[in-house]
Amino acid sequence: NWEEVVPKEELSFILGNPPFYGKQYQTVEQKEDMVKIFHGVSGAGVLDYVAAWYLKAAIFIRGSLIKVGFVSTNSITQGEQVGILWKLLFSDYLVKIHFAHQTFNWSNEARGKAAVHCVIVGFANFDSSSKFIFEYENINGEPHQVRVKNINPYLVEGRDNFVQKRTKPLCDVPEMNYGSMPNDGGFLLFSENEKVDFLSKEPESEKFFRQFVMGEELINKIPRYCLWLESASPVELKGLIEVRSRVESVYQLRKSSTRAATNKLADYPMRFGEVRQPKTDYIALPRVSSVNRKFIPIDILRKEVIAGDKVYTISSSDRYLFGVVISTMHMAWMRVTSGRLKSDYSYSTQLTYNNFPWPKNPSDNNKALVEEKAQKVIDTRAKYPDSSLADLYDPLLMPADLVRAHQELDRAVDQCYRPQPFTTEMARVEYLFELYEEYLTPLLGKGRKK
Repeated sequence: NWEEVVPKEELSFILGNPPFYGKQYQTVEQKEDMVKIFHGVSGAGVLDYVAAWYLKAAIFIRGSLIKVGFVSTNSITQGEQVGILWKLLFSDYLVKIHFAHQTFNWSNEARGKAAVHCVIVGFANFDSSSKFIFEYENINGEPHQVRVKNINPYLVEGRDNFVQKRTKPLCDVPEMNYGSMPNDGGFLLFSENEKVDFLSKEPESEKFFRQFVMGEELINKIPRYCLWLESASPVELKGLIEVRSRVESVYQLRKSSTRAATNKLADYPMRFGEVRQPKTDYIALPRVSSVNRKFIPIDILRKEVIAGDKVYTISSSDRYLFGVVISTMHMAWMRVTSGRLKSDYSYSTQLTYNNFPWPKNPSDNNKALVEEKAQKVIDTRAKYPDSSLADLYDPLLMPADLVRAHQELDRAVDQCYRPQPFTTEMARVEYLFELYEEYLTPLLGKGRKK
């Protein structure tokens, strides 16, 4: 009880550097603390331990002029944590953010040299006409101060708004889906060598092999294959002893599972556990990608290539769609709305893609220019057939002509949004939040949720 330490009427400021523990690193005792502090708050189990200090402070400063400033993990201002923590602070405790340091790299002098990506958030139970954001062009450098009208929970200028999970896209674009989940114990999956060995025993089965990609295979150009038996007939498979053996192993694995849903899948041992393969050539996006890359490595794959569940798919090879998704505009939105897996980007369909504000009524000429520049990105990549997407998008190794192709694509995409260029990533994010509000207003008027 903080009031047992000092009565709040004697305080002007609360300053702190709460412990940095994400949900996966919290001890049993710390998880119990979170349950106690966030009792009854839906979804609070995903919050960082730091968040408890925010709620305790918000409760403590109600009705007072006390100002609070906390050094924190930057993940409480990204992804799904925003819609849980800040909705609570804004709606129930009328918190207003007065100043914020955007993400910077922080390390201490203690043994072990802990290094984390941090933010600093200053807030109170009253509004202020003097608000400042400290922006870092380099997370290891010094910030520059910008005066703003309001600071939203993503620590950019904008209304006190936040994106929440949406099951369908905000705009009229194709849906993004998970790839297919094998749930096969690995019996239907093969490395290059395993495939060669299998075919040496049963060459007749070659017609059922398809290239298979998870996120790692997509990014690193790793050859991997699967037995894809969706259209195989019993007559075709009857004489394939090795294939039947693999299918039998899948059946036994699923039948012996302690999960009822997996037991039911034993009725379909030839199939992946969940089949969501696009019927057309498609855009493929890895669910997790290195934070060091400027762009998530996104590609267009042939419909014959089977996408696994560590890949998101959009059932389209449309160059305009591809161009916008791989643009700096979309990457800027991704960096504030998607979560993190350790320090890597963990892309969110429901938060990022489904809430992304696409250009409003771009002209045919502007769309055609995006298509042209998107194709140029694809063609430029093709000049380096031995390089993986990881190689091509390594910030130190990215070929100069690919850099230029992306710059041209970015200018084309930006023109679809507005004639004036965007000078910083934060300017892009602020613009996108304004556009998000425009899209959202008529939906809310129809009684739909954010």
